[in-house]
Formats: sequence, C-alpha cells, structure tokens
Amino acid sequence: MGLLDFVFLLVLYLLQGSNTSLVQLNNNGYEGIIIAIDPHVPEDGKIIEEIKGMVTTASTYLFEATEKRFFFKNVSILIPNSWKENSQYKRPKHESYKHADVLVAPPALPGRDEPYTRQFTACEEKGEYIHFTPDFVLGKKQNEYGPSDRLLVHEWAHLRWGVFDEYNEDEPFYSAKSKKIEATRCSTGITGINRVYKCQGNSCTTRGCRIDSKTKLYEKDCQFFPDKDQTEKASIMFMQGINSVVEFCNKKTHNQEAPSLQNKMCNSRSTWEVISNSEDFKNTTSMVAPPPPPVFSLLKIRERIVCLVLDKSGSMNSFNRLNRMNQAAKHFLLQTIENGSWVGMVHFDSSANVKSNLIQIISSKERNKLLESLPTAANGGTSICAGIKSAFQVVREIHPQIDGSEIVLLTDGEDNSAKNCIDEVKQSGAIIHLIALGPSADKAVIEMSALTGGNHFFASDEAQNNGLIDAFGALASGNTDLSQQPLQLESKGLTLNNNPWMNGTVIIDSTVGKDTFVLITWARQSPIISLWDPSGTPMRNFTVDTVSKMAYLSIPGTAKVGVWTYSLQAKANPETLTMTVNSQAANSSVPPITVNAKMNKDTNSFPSPMIVYAEVLQGHVPILGANVTAFIESSNGKIEVLELLDNGAGADSFKNDGVYSRYFIAYSENGRYSLKVRAYRGANVTTQNLRRPLNRAAHIPGWVVDGKIEGNPPRVEIDEDTHTTLESFTRTASGGAFVVSNISKLPLPDLYPPSQITDLEATLNGDEINLTWTAPGDNFDVGKVQRYIIRISGSILDLRDNFDNALQVNTTDLLPNEANSKETFAFKQGNISEENATHIFIAIQSVDKSNLTSKLSNIAQVALFIPQAEPGPDESPPNPSPDENQSNSRVNIVILVLLVVGSVAIVSTIIGATIY
Repeated sequence: MGLLDFVFLLVLYLLQGSNTSLVQLNNNGYEGIIIAIDPHVPEDGKIIEEIKGMVTTASTYLFEATEKRFFFKNVSILIPNSWKENSQYKRPKHESYKHADVLVAPPALPGRDEPYTRQFTACEEKGEYIHFTPDFVLGKKQNEYGPSDRLLVHEWAHLRWGVFDEYNEDEPFYSAKSKKIEATRCSTGITGINRVYKCQGNSCTTRGCRIDSKTKLYEKDCQFFPDKDQTEKASIMFMQGINSVVEFCNKKTHNQEAPSLQNKMCNSRSTWEVISNSEDFKNTTSMVAPPPPPVFSLLKIRERIVCLVLDKSGSMNSFNRLNRMNQAAKHFLLQTIENGSWVGMVHFDSSANVKSNLIQIISSKERNKLLESLPTAANGGTSICAGIKSAFQVVREIHPQIDGSEIVLLTDGEDNSAKNCIDEVKQSGAIIHLIALGPSADKAVIEMSALTGGNHFFASDEAQNNGLIDAFGALASGNTDLSQQPLQLESKGLTLNNNPWMNGTVIIDSTVGKDTFVLITWARQSPIISLWDPSGTPMRNFTVDTVSKMAYLSIPGTAKVGVWTYSLQAKANPETLTMTVNSQAANSSVPPITVNAKMNKDTNSFPSPMIVYAEVLQGHVPILGANVTAFIESSNGKIEVLELLDNGAGADSFKNDGVYSRYFIAYSENGRYSLKVRAYRGANVTTQNLRRPLNRAAHIPGWVVDGKIEGNPPRVEIDEDTHTTLESFTRTASGGAFVVSNISKLPLPDLYPPSQITDLEATLNGDEINLTWTAPGDNFDVGKVQRYIIRISGSILDLRDNFDNALQVNTTDLLPNEANSKETFAFKQGNISEENATHIFIAIQSVDKSNLTSKLSNIAQVALFIPQAEPGPDESPPNPSPDENQSNSRVNIVILVLLVVGSVAIVSTIIGATIY
C-alpha cells in the first residue's frame, strides 16, 4: 500500500460516520453548531435573541453537568431567505439546513409543541437533529417542559452521545422490588405522588390511582407529579426541569429496575456510563477555569450559486458516458435547479475551459441557453484541480466571496494530482458535490466533498439503473421551503432484448402534482411513448431531443391525482430505456410525503455489517404501512435488493417510527456502492393514526406544592388507536454513495451471527409464562437460526453479566421460524436459585448453524407479587378485592406482572477478527 492509499484510508476512517452534522470538539468546546430557523417560521427577531440566551445559559449548565468537561463554543444561526436583510447577517459557507443540529420549525401537528430529538439509531450513536418550535424557543412552554436551556442540554445528550430518556410513556409505572408500584424514573430519589388529575374549565379534581386488573399496574390516566422542591441531583435525562437536577444518572444513582428507554436501549447502563464511553469524553479532560461564553454567527440563506464542472476527457467516450452525462445534466438544468439560482459551467480534460459564466435562472430562456453549453465531444486527460479552480473564477466574477457556492463535479477518471488542491478547496468556503461515474472515478475527491459538507454519488455504467439522473436529481437545494423542492416519484429502467415493451404506472398522490416533469431516455433509437392520466386521457406534446436521446414533458398546472399509466415500445433491439418522474408539493401549506435514505456509515471495512435507513415522512410526521425497498449497486453494476422494515427488530431500533431499516452484508467487491430507495403504498392500506415523536421531552403535568397539585396545561394528544385508511403514493430517493474495502476474494467461513432479539415480551397464561419475539436470521436478519437458548434468573444483573450460568429453560420443542417472523413459546416457572426473589428475569440468545451466537436479548421480567397502590388523598389503603384474596390464598398460583426492561439493539461495528 502506497503512502497516498494509506492517507486516503485514514481519511475515510475519520470521515466514516454518515451523520450530517459539522460539529467538532476542540479544546472542550463544541464548534460548528448550526441552529436553523425553518422558512415556514414568520420573521421575529426575538427568536434570534432567545436562541442566544438559551445557548449561553445551557453552555454553563452543560459544563457543570459534565464535570467541567464540555461547553458550547461557537454557534451559527441560519436565517431564512424570506426574512429582511440586516447588516449583521453574513453569507453561509458550508452551513445549510441539511447540516442543522437544531431545527426551529413549526410543530409536527398543530398545538404539539413538544421538543424532541430525531433519533433512530442504536445506543451511543449520534441522533439526526433536535426540533424546537418557535413557541418553545420564545419561552411560552416553560411550565410544561421546564427552562429551555436545561432542555437543550437534555436533547444535546440524545443528539451527541446517543443516550435515551429515563422515562417511558408506554410504561410509566413498574412493579419494584419493594413490592410497590413506582413511576419510571431515574433516580428513585426524585419524590412526588401518583394521582389521577382531571380539569374541566377552572374546576379540577384529584384522586388516587387505581390498579388495572389486566396489567396489575396503575390505570391509564394515572400520572406522576413531582414535588416542586427537591434535593436529588439526578437525572437530566429524566426531568431536567426540576431545580435541584444538575447531573446525569451514574452507576451509583441509576435505576436499573425501571423500564426506561435508557435501560432498554443501552443494556441497563446509566446515561453517565454511556457518555463516559464516548469519543468526546475519551479525548478531553476536565477544565480548571470556567469556559468563555458562546460566540454566535448570524447567517442568512442567499440565492443559490452552482457551477457544473463536467469531465470531457477521452474515457468519457466509453460506455456512452458523455451522452448519459448530458441527459442527466439537462434534467438538472430543466427541472431540478430552482428559479432565482445562478448557474455556470466548466468543462475539463487535461485543462479547463469556462463554457458559461454565471446566469441567473428566471425562466426557461436561461435554462435552454445553459443546455447549449454542454460538451459534444470527449478527448484528452483528466485534471480535476483545473476544473475546480476555473469554477472558482466563474463564481468570483459575480461574487468576490465564494462562500456557500456549490461545485457539482462529475468525473470518471483517476487524477494523481487531485490531492494537490484539497487545501485550497477546504479554505475556499465552497461546497463540492462529487458524482463519480464508473469504477475508476478518483477517490481523492471524496475527501473534498466530505470536508466541505457536500454530497457524494456514484453511478455505474449500467444505464438502466438510472444512477446519473438520480444523482443530479438529488442535488435540489436543501435550503428552500420543502414545498418548492422537486421530489422524485419514479425512477426505473430496463434493458430490452427481444421483448420491446416497458410498461408501468406512477401514482400522483394529493400532496404533490405541481410542476410534474416526465423524462424518458434511450440508448439507440427513439421509442414510441404512450402516457395516460388517471381518467385515460393520453398525454401528448413530448419534447424529443434526438441528439441527447431523450424526451420530456412538463404537465401544466397540477397533475391529476391517481394512477398514471405509461407504455414505451422500443424500436431497436437490444435497447435500454429509463423513465423518471418528478413533482412538487401541490399546496405550500400541506407538506408533501418525502423519503430520505442513508447508510449508517459512508465508509466501511469488510466484514463489518452496515445498516440501510429510509425515513418516510410527511413534514415531521412518520408515515406507516409503506413497502420500502433498497437497491444497492456495486461498482460493476450488480444490484442487491433489500426489503426494509419498521418492525422494531434486527437493525430497526423502534417500531412504527417511520424509519425502515435493514442490515446490509452482501458485499460483492471493493470500491463504491450506491444506494437508492423506493417507497410505495398501495390502495386501501389501513394503519395507525399519526404517532408522537418517540423521544419527545417529558411533559410535566404539574407540581406538588405543600401537598397539593398545581397543574400545568395538558398536553395536546391524538387517539393513536384510531385507524385511518390512507391514499397510495410512490417515491424514490438516492441515498448517495459509500465505499467498502478489505473484501477478500478467498472463500470465507460464516462471519455473521444472528441479530440480537430486541422485542422479547412475557405474559401469563394460566400457570405458564408466554414469550413472544421477532425471529432473527442465520446471518443477522436473513435466513433461519438453528436454535434458541432461554435462561431465567431472579437477578437482572446476574442474568445480564453471567448468562451462561443462569437456569436454562428446556427448548427442545422450539423450532425456529424464518427471520422477521413472530415467535411464541410457553414454559412453566422453574425453581430459581435466588432466595426472596421478587421477579423472574428472562433472556434469549440465538445460535446459527455455524454455532455463532447472537448478543443477549433485551431482558423481560415478571413480578412474583401483587403490587400495592399508594393511598390517595383522604383515602385508606385499598382493600384487596375478593378475587385478589382468593389469588393470595392459592399458594400454587403465582401472579405474574409483565414489564419489559433491558436493551434494544446495540448495533455494534464488528471489525475483522473481533467477529468470532
């Protein structure tokens, strides 16, 4: 391996995370934090001042809470283009909405002002972004959620260190070892009362909580009301709004009994243990002096400046690359780039030529003028730096500062000199988007795109996979209102041999339909094109470009909602055809359905597994019930198809959160891979109503002052049990490129164990304990395991830390099902060794045919007693019902109460020999 290769691999290792944040930790201070104000937020200068105050106070709180280790050093506030000009506002460099750490945006649903962190990966892995509403930032929700500065630290711990809440809205109470019902919290030193508190108008009533006959826990309307005055210092991940709370729960104060999300997700470890294991913590030491206050930059989104830097070297003559590049670039110029943007163009081979200075796009006139500047012939060598430097000159002619300008670089060749301009690119303030065409495209440019916050795409030479058009189509501005961004509804292609037909349908749903654009390409001869709207009316007037071998149609107004049908008849044999459909939101006040796709890492070393994620949302609300498929294409054009699941098992951390996930281990070769995702929902699909954010901040229902409840405004809720029939839709999205190395060509042994079981549950059926879980596979979530090992214990720690020595349950009759099936198993309670045990804890391991063993499952527990309710106001302790007396008198019948605690999938990186 040469020095350059070693440096390249080192850079890839350092840049391997796929999280889009630009935050860096430097001398204990977080730099590069971006707080973005959404374009939908009406102009209000007070929001900016409140953000500054919140972050400044939060920095001190964070510093003390982390034992004088971390603080907020510098923060950029991103201001929408629609807000008025101000001399304090500067032009952004690499900062954009795509990289926002905190998003100040309207609530996901009206009245739902709950702050939350979008977090769908495993424990210790970074989240996506924090969502605050304008009303929350303006201090209008402090009663319900506590001071905004403290809540920012709570959410920052989610975002940066991958910890979870120490409460659980689905399991707010549990049966403790004390044989009492306790509120799910950390630490147990937080005091308060459990009550049913109801208000109508100005009249409020309070009563004690009753025990539900099914769950043997408190009824649904029971809530925990904390005392206003406390002395307990932990924990920030439970209720940071309590004045005395200034610490995270640590090993000593952690409540391992509670079914908190932190216990479930992080294997019953405390939040401080997780934070202490982070790279941030390992790379810092406590400070002596107090930190300086944060420095703020006010950055206003401006009109977009884009320069296309297109490779016309001799290798572009191969595999029809030049024409395919022109097809994709024309689609970008006709449809993707927004009105008001400035666009220029540079061609390069061994030198560079400016073909178009910056032109502001006002109408189709400017778009057509740019089309004329595309290259018509390919020859010469490859000088990437020459192309980039010429692009800088193009931008500087209009804008002396090139901060925030975008260079779209398409290249198919290697260039040993590309590394020479990396420093210049980094210092420029420009953003480099790389589109790598073919297997030989230069790798050094990956570093440029990563360092500048740009995108990295890969397109193979298999034209039917439509990779180039997908890549250019994914370069819509992320800084405009979502309603103004083109969305890809369909992207398909076929290579036709003997059969001349390519037929299909495209669904236009009610959230889109404006500026709908249909593009068809071919390799040899113009096909016969037929397109019908949902009422059967044929669409005519396609513009046919015989030189670039493409035809396109802009559907005027708003396209009809429903199923559109197309039929393409090839005139040549063989022939390669593609079909691409884009559209925009039909109504600026109704968010369109979107799909965002990504891998968990941008670079990977075999045999470590990867995870595919696809987020299906409408605005910020998750879309459930979709069929989501990932297409992963290798450098040679081979495609691996994966069905993604939102089932809360295997690679999927949370069920029904609108994030569809799956492991990817089917590596075929070293080099680049591209990701494309298709989401589809057919007619008459019925699914649950809109869910709340899974990691939303704890709502404080009220405070206990002098023994009386002082209530806060109730949280706005919707009935999640309501089922709604939803309309059909289709979407496709590019998830960019990733790089895999160290794949061996030699035959390899079985490297992959079954995935961890993360949804083990236990219930009582007569005198048996019934277990249910989702089946893992022979290789993570593919295939079928050989057998299950089920063990029980009276101690959660003994079961977790010494599983092999716990009492084993006989599973001779348990035959595993295929991965992602539902498994059930019943057994009778055994004689556990621990005396005076109050619970039985249960866990599972899976074993595959190569005798590789999975990680330990989450731990389910059943309680061996009837918990007692605490007396309500002016109440005596409740007498047991006749049924309960009868149950207590039966020595042979043990009442079991389900709680589920433990850890959900911790998707660990498995590197080299550390895998079995």
